[in-house]
Amino acid sequence: MCGICCIVTLRSQHTVNDFLNEDILCRLRRRGPDSSQQLLKTVSDLSYKCLFSGHVLHLRGLVTPQPLEDANSNIFLWNGEIFDGVHVGALENDTEVMFGHLALCRSEADILSLFSSLRGPWSFIYYQASRHSLWFGRDYFGRRSLLWQFGNEVDGAFCLTSVSVSSKIDIQWREVPASGIFKIDLKACATAKSLSLTLFPWKYSCTEEAVEETFVSVLEKVLKDLPNHIRLVMNESKLCLRAPVIPLNKTILEVSRKHPGTNISNVVSTETLQGFLAEECKKTLVGQFIGVLSEAVKRRVLSLVRDEDQKTGGIPSMANRKAHVAVLFSGGIDSMVVAALADKHVPLEEPIDLLNVAFMIKEHAKQKDAATKHPHQEVQLDLLCPQGSCQDLDAKTGTPLSCFDVPDRITGRAGLRELEAINPSRTWNLVEINVTLEELKEMRQQCINHLIYPLDTVLDDSIGCAIWFASRGEGFVSNQGQLKPYKSPAKVVLTGIGADEQLAGYSRHRVSFQKYGLEGLNKELEMELNRISSRNLGRDDRIIGDHGKEARFPFLDEHVVSFLNSLPVSEKADLTLPRGIGEKLILRLAAKELGLTASTVLPKRAVQFGSRIAKLESNSEKASDTCSRLKLFSVDEL
Repeated sequence: MCGICCIVTLRSQHTVNDFLNEDILCRLRRRGPDSSQQLLKTVSDLSYKCLFSGHVLHLRGLVTPQPLEDANSNIFLWNGEIFDGVHVGALENDTEVMFGHLALCRSEADILSLFSSLRGPWSFIYYQASRHSLWFGRDYFGRRSLLWQFGNEVDGAFCLTSVSVSSKIDIQWREVPASGIFKIDLKACATAKSLSLTLFPWKYSCTEEAVEETFVSVLEKVLKDLPNHIRLVMNESKLCLRAPVIPLNKTILEVSRKHPGTNISNVVSTETLQGFLAEECKKTLVGQFIGVLSEAVKRRVLSLVRDEDQKTGGIPSMANRKAHVAVLFSGGIDSMVVAALADKHVPLEEPIDLLNVAFMIKEHAKQKDAATKHPHQEVQLDLLCPQGSCQDLDAKTGTPLSCFDVPDRITGRAGLRELEAINPSRTWNLVEINVTLEELKEMRQQCINHLIYPLDTVLDDSIGCAIWFASRGEGFVSNQGQLKPYKSPAKVVLTGIGADEQLAGYSRHRVSFQKYGLEGLNKELEMELNRISSRNLGRDDRIIGDHGKEARFPFLDEHVVSFLNSLPVSEKADLTLPRGIGEKLILRLAAKELGLTASTVLPKRAVQFGSRIAKLESNSEKASDTCSRLKLFSVDEL
């Protein structure tokens, strides 16, 4: 994870520092705490200036400060991970590898070919000195954040950055669309005193006919968020990037209504899953899925620098064992499978941190009478609470820890027991992260609203806040029956995002299926992946990166997506079956094969409900509403 930033001015009377906000620099440094430096490029005869600012989180090879500059004055900023497509040696740094490949590119087609070959998340900024060109963009899924902001026609300024800051004055920061790679001809723009962008779009097929079909729609999509004085054109050569995944298989197969393992359609049990696995073809398919997903997890847990004492083969003492990998962990099917697969590849002597967040149950916080005021569901939470923890107090607030026994905490503890049963030799740190209303308000106002920005809905607020506290990793772990304060040192955070979008995990998928059948479900799933960059991934990257940690998404590994895209939807989900079985069916079967038990039939529960953040402040909002809490207020006004 890195923080990258570039500011361009086309007017000689302006300095780039006129447009560089110190608050933005602070946010960038938090993303890249291991190295920070800046480089100013001035082309006096053309009256343009570029400031490049790089902030590095060291994860691979030797520490490589950014920006990089070569003997030909090319400059490179990279925020990404190469997991496949371009070879990166075990001791190499992928920033240097990418820069070396770019230096060999002799044409636009060479640059596009290089980025088309990459497998892994990335955003980048590349100054090609000989052609006065500035290239930038995000990967196909938009797994790394990149924002842009345009000055007015008089300023002639243009800014790119991994993260910005919200302001009472809307300065029109927007996410760079993950529609392709952009290029600016700085020489032409400086002469014309106006900005013009050239787009090279992603396409499954790069034939001239296929590109022509989508040029208009892609242009319209990108143009709608650009200021009127910014010109956007497709490249004259009709060049494009080849998509790193195959198209979605929309074949509709006839599915037998007789399900193995049960004669009653509303029965939810692990025996139902076992019945499916008794079919040889289904068992083979699930084995293939496990193989490709396991490889994706392997790439994400091994591509990082580990402590020398753990690389020498010596077993460090318990006190010195350090987790390098953490999982955003609810105990639900997605995070359980990710954790179980991480266990197969993380060195055994190394702990794995399971980050489990809970927001104070509102009824407890207000000290309402449980018998008369609690909803039925909250009473059930109290009944399920392990009595040993209910008497403990939060070290910071003195609040009884039973106030944090939200659904995700209960399933998280149950999930921990399942993982311990699979591998009792592993140290599993269930990090119980407890958040009060007061701390939520304080941290949202201080920083979280800036990280969510420019997104602004109630859903963005709930998910963004939950992920920020979870990925910070400050909580308690159980040590010999005692809860001890703990802060996760892991720099890599695995998240299960992408499973629901591909495997029909959301309730809207069931609604779409009920209304329009498998054809409607296919359309919904295709739309999910097409919009995941703008709905989720840029936001989550900014949120997790704020802690000097890197988000990694195994379900969005290109090989995983291509495998799932190759299957008819009926092989991935069966929404004629009840919740807890039908959605994400292939993943539940994989979990069963991996030895997981009760978690394999847990129904989908979104983080905003499982962590109880959605109930903490307001019960009357809609997820799509603009969130007033993300606006800038003073602490006294909250």
